[in-house]
Amino acid sequence: MAVQPYPKDQQPVLDAVHPRRGRRRLPILCLDFDGVIHGYQSGWQGAAIVPDPPVPGAIEFLHGAVERFQVAIFSSRSGQPGGIEAMKGWLAMHVHAAIDDRREAEHVLGLIQWPVAKPPALVTIDDRAITFTGTWPSLDEIAAFQPWNKKPPPGGSGA
Repeated sequence: MAVQPYPKDQQPVLDAVHPRRGRRRLPILCLDFDGVIHGYQSGWQGAAIVPDPPVPGAIEFLHGAVERFQVAIFSSRSGQPGGIEAMKGWLAMHVHAAIDDRREAEHVLGLIQWPVAKPPALVTIDDRAITFTGTWPSLDEIAAFQPWNKKPPPGGSGA
């Protein structure tokens, strides 16, 4: 049985008017951008520079997620000049490339929020976070942390 992180009546939600389902309250799903949606193989090149392809499956995930959640993309780019505009432009290009129906692509893009402060999400997906379980990680564990795309492959030597 799945444990709900919030009581049903206290889940973080935004009022949303869903174009297909009318007004309903949707739980917020907060997604990081670099390393979660954007592949980030080239590393940081500035808030307005987004050079890499999507993480495999990211656009398809977004396509489904906007129907069940209020999707908010929040990044360290969000508060920097040109950051949100660059993320929006990059995402639009990749959503239109992945979804053949132009109206459906615009529907998906229109449902995504771009906050400049971390929203009160039901859950956040971020490649540079540790799930807090009630037990503090050691400082060595934190210092050795690697995002998923920097870890050696399973069974690899890591060297």
